Amino acid sequence: MRRKQILSICFVIMPFLAACSGLPKTGGGGPQQVSVTVTPATPTVNNFATQQFTAAVTGTTNTAVTWQVNTVAGGSQATGFISSSGLFVAPGAVPTKSDGSGNSVPTTVKVTAVSQANVSASNSATVTIVPQNQNAQSGAIKLGSSGGNANAFSTTGTKITCCGGTLGSLLTRNGLFFILSNNHVIANSDTGTAGTGSTGDAIIQPGLIDNPSPSAPTCTATGTTTVANLTAFFNLESDPGTKVDAAIAQIVTGKVDPLGNILYLGATATNGIPDPGQVHAGSGVAATVGMQVAKSGRTTGLTCSSVLSINFSTTVTYTKGCGKSTTFPVTYPSLVQVLGGNFSSEGDSGSLIVTQNNADAVALLFAGSDQDVVGNAISDVLNSSKFLGAGNAVPTVVGSSTPHAVIGCTLPAKPAGAIQTLAASAVTSEALQKATAARDAHAPELLAHPEVQAVGVGASYDNPAEAAILFFVAKGQPRTNIPAQVDGIRTRIIEGDLFANRGALSAEESAALEKTAVPPQLVYSISDAEVARAKAVHTAHVEELLKRPGVQGVGITSSVDSPGEAALMIALIRGVAHDPIPPVIDGLRTRVRESSRFRAGFGDALPHRACSLPITKNGKGAGATAASATPQAKQ
Repeated sequence: MRRKQILSICFVIMPFLAACSGLPKTGGGGPQQVSVTVTPATPTVNNFATQQFTAAVTGTTNTAVTWQVNTVAGGSQATGFISSSGLFVAPGAVPTKSDGSGNSVPTTVKVTAVSQANVSASNSATVTIVPQNQNAQSGAIKLGSSGGNANAFSTTGTKITCCGGTLGSLLTRNGLFFILSNNHVIANSDTGTAGTGSTGDAIIQPGLIDNPSPSAPTCTATGTTTVANLTAFFNLESDPGTKVDAAIAQIVTGKVDPLGNILYLGATATNGIPDPGQVHAGSGVAATVGMQVAKSGRTTGLTCSSVLSINFSTTVTYTKGCGKSTTFPVTYPSLVQVLGGNFSSEGDSGSLIVTQNNADAVALLFAGSDQDVVGNAISDVLNSSKFLGAGNAVPTVVGSSTPHAVIGCTLPAKPAGAIQTLAASAVTSEALQKATAARDAHAPELLAHPEVQAVGVGASYDNPAEAAILFFVAKGQPRTNIPAQVDGIRTRIIEGDLFANRGALSAEESAALEKTAVPPQLVYSISDAEVARAKAVHTAHVEELLKRPGVQGVGITSSVDSPGEAALMIALIRGVAHDPIPPVIDGLRTRVRESSRFRAGFGDALPHRACSLPITKNGKGAGATAASATPQAKQ
């Protein structure tokens, strides 16, 4: 995934910030204005790290302040915490936000001191959270860090565009060691030159986007370190077989940690910051729905979430090279879909997705939308014919023989994962009336199920745009065959120990009763039998569904309307008209999820959601200035 920035010389005017209270001064004698000044004003802080802030209060003898982060007193897991003394603890992951065009992009946070003597007097600092992954490293580098192809740049007129991403992990094959990342990160989207040993393209750390050298103002590799050379890549446009956005590069001796340690993925922490750690060595594991996963990448650092769907099929559009205009589509048949657009952002492409409990490799991250992220299953990557060695040797992931938990996902300042629970959606009165009519027509038979205490109406969670007939059932009681639909209306099952109401309920009564139950999760684990049932339906209908207007992906997930059941995930493009989605296909519930298009690189003329990060530098020589590689935005 990539994103482009246009850089220009910026003149920043720092206004005098003060808040006033009481009466204005007159002559030399009136009440003095209360003002607050926070220092430092614009710090950059690593995730998980700390920053001490101070607040100078004038105009009152009461100098006490209340500290906030993004207007929340004391802060939050997503944006960082702050103590009463002004000690800020950065969040575990870089905060992101929507840019209004369907992209999830890094953002800053605002630390504010509010005068306790006069709450209208305050001052704020703008904090940029930057992970260690972006730093230039010396000696043998850790993986999960910034990197890319030294030739990943292009020139258009006076502008030079350069690209970079994440050097994901270390592989071994026939006694040699290779960096694993995406084709579009280290093979420059099918345009790289692979070779043997040092004959392939230079793979540098950090990537051009993070080159710290003042002598390299126009996307040159000056000041970076060549850590590997491009060895092989799956040609996305022309190679046959299961498509994988993957490439490997043979390491330069002494330039890459031979143990394969990845930043933030360790089992231990130092001063509250997760240590680098080895993943569990071997061939990785297959993703399962609901599996808890993590990744460490160039832009957002450590992030933690859950697998939303497997066997996810979609088409992603690429550009032929960094910053180029020629595009081509690639259709993927069996991706891993991870919950939450905040799981990655521009520059995280190439990150290795691992399990939280054992640090087993699961997938290679390469694209995403504003809602979710996708990666190639690790088995598809390792078994690709492009990466086999002598004697058809299959590469394996370098790591420890002993599995370990990714401690960073459990620390007090752990990354704020994707939202795991759902709030009720608003549905139209017309939809509720249709659901009520269907419920009333079948009320006696619906209430005849022994586990059912009441039957109501409300919103569906598998398709938030639709209403559903709600079954309030006794928790732990054996299930009878509650229908997945009634006269074309979805059904939803709500478990509880004992519900206060019985019989047929109105929409208002249903809403009140639902509040007494545990909120539903966005994803549940499902049994192997349910997965097998869903695979049969997926195989039979995936091609036909992908041809429908507005449908961009189809996968296997869990139903939210009926926890424990599998569902067919149907990913829709937000804002694009689509045909009605049936509530059930071949006896399997369907689940609808809308998002922006899945993107990796430059797919069309729109702003792009991406994970390998391009930056455009003004090519006017010494007079040009480079903006931060992590864009800042007003709060």
